[in-house]
Amino acid sequence: MKIAVTSKGKDLDSQVDPRFGRAAYILIVDTDGFEFEVVDNSENVNALKGAGIQAAVLVSDKGAEVLLTGLCGPNAFKTLEVAGVKVANDVGGTVRDAVNAFNKGKLPLADGANVEGQW
Repeated sequence: MKIAVTSKGKDLDSQVDPRFGRAAYILIVDTDGFEFEVVDNSENVNALKGAGIQAAVLVSDKGAEVLLTGLCGPNAFKTLEVAGVKVANDVGGTVRDAVNAFNKGKLPLADGANVEGQW
């Protein structure tokens, strides 16, 4: 399974970036062997608006089935939901720890956004 994780850095030991749309990087991690792809999200970091929606499209296009992040706004959440991508909010620690926690069933999937839009 492919999981997207917002990240402050380019490797599995980087901290999870609490922001979704404006995260520095999004790592697409294969849960089977922990191979991963680093996606530079700098184009969305400085976007005036729509960063969450654009990041959601990016995650969907990369084939991720789940997103692990800290904060996800309503527009991004709806876009992910329509694309069939599940979301786990309030995730912290390293990317590796987050993926391991998800694999062990310790991260509940969200039923909605956990912040207002444009927070």
